[in-house]
Amino acid sequence: MKQLFTCLSFLLLSGIAFAGNPDRQGEAGAYELLLDPWARTAGLNSIGTSLVRGVESMYLNPAGLVRINRLDVAFGSTRYLQGTDINLHSAGFSSKIGKSSTMGLSLMAVDFGDIPVTTVNQPEGTGATFSPSFFNLGFAYAHQFENKVSVGVLFRAISESLANVSAFGFAIDAGIQYVTGPKDNFKFGISLKNVGSPMTYRGEALSIQRPSPNGDPYNITLDQRGARYELPSMLNIGGSYDFLMGEKNRLTVIGNFTSNSFSRDNLGAGIEYAYSENFVLRAAYKEELSVAVSTEEPIHTGFSAGTSLSFPLSKYEKNTRIGVDYAFRPSRVWQGTHNIAVRISL
Repeated sequence: MKQLFTCLSFLLLSGIAFAGNPDRQGEAGAYELLLDPWARTAGLNSIGTSLVRGVESMYLNPAGLVRINRLDVAFGSTRYLQGTDINLHSAGFSSKIGKSSTMGLSLMAVDFGDIPVTTVNQPEGTGATFSPSFFNLGFAYAHQFENKVSVGVLFRAISESLANVSAFGFAIDAGIQYVTGPKDNFKFGISLKNVGSPMTYRGEALSIQRPSPNGDPYNITLDQRGARYELPSMLNIGGSYDFLMGEKNRLTVIGNFTSNSFSRDNLGAGIEYAYSENFVLRAAYKEELSVAVSTEEPIHTGFSAGTSLSFPLSKYEKNTRIGVDYAFRPSRVWQGTHNIAVRISL
């Protein structure tokens, strides 16, 4: 319990230090860090802070990384707001190191497609295209204590670039999960995400040529300074309870609160039903607090749903599995967001 109290105090104080208000909305950057690339967590609208495990935990709560058998590998693909031609690609693995520790590596990239190049003289396009390169790479470590407390930390490198301008930064995620109950059916979790260095764009695109102020017959090059922007840090606090009905049926109720530093806070609830852990259905709803007018509402409606199918690879080891996950989140415009993932657990 000492480790639990220490971690809770640290995370709560950190959340207070970074908590913001709606007046700061739009002041942060690197919002791709808020895009959920995994189907199991997206099906619960990213509210599974207390129960996420394996590779997906490196997005939501790195403390869940330790709750695997031996090895967890996953690949994901997301059609973000179908119709915008924006796709997310993700991959990750986690592996046990010793009895109580786990390490993991994750990669997420944003594919914007081919964007036409336009100029003042050719507003309809020059015939050329460009594609921004946005990706982040995370390395995580998690440890589980004997009293069912697990803690985790993730170090993330963030890169955003075009042909002639780029930005680079680092972020840290930290989290804790606590499991208790007669059959480990009560779970509690806290995570602090995207706390890191401000980022600034640099490159040739910020250099301009102007005539010499002395009237000399040549131009001089001026370098402009790009504005600094913060990362969209947030604090998640969540809990869940498993209702076990016989040996094969499980119904889990989930609640979660998210404090955003640069936008409104969120409150979410969801359910997950599992039959022998081979077939899982999940649904959730997340609401922004204190939305004043409809023009300020988020792009997604708040609902989410998903399903998972998994099968044991061996009749002797039920934890050795291969599975497919799918999630859908409707949106107010476009045709919603679709997530699909394939995972292997050994």
